[in-house]
Amino acid sequence: MWWLIAAAVLAVVEVLTVDLVAIMLAGGAAAAAIASAVGAPAPVSFLVFAAVSALLLLVLRPVAKRHLTRGPVLRSGTDALRGQQALVLERVDGRDGRVKLGGEIWSARAYDETSAYDVGTSVQVIAISGATALVG
Repeated sequence: MWWLIAAAVLAVVEVLTVDLVAIMLAGGAAAAAIASAVGAPAPVSFLVFAAVSALLLLVLRPVAKRHLTRGPVLRSGTDALRGQQALVLERVDGRDGRVKLGGEIWSARAYDETSAYDVGTSVQVIAISGATALVG
């Protein structure tokens, strides 16, 4: 019963700290509670607590921290335009042209200077250079 109380207290501590240490210790306490419930003596329960807690801290915690700290990649500004589809409004070649990109008309040129795209062609934005979309 004491192991379950310890697991509950550690879970509450984790909610307050959000450091993923107390919850790993709570997992160890829960494992020790299971060991005690099946009749393991106190020293074995302590060993189960220590082993499971150490395993959770060393293996699971780093993975969980990585998942929590790595946020979604949010592209903004011109970075958000890379990969978008654009519609050619005026012939695009290695020197100039016009495309409709995200509801706006952009000056454009072909990323590969030897390529050309006719009016009505759908192209993909490879990069943005100043106010010019490089398309391919």
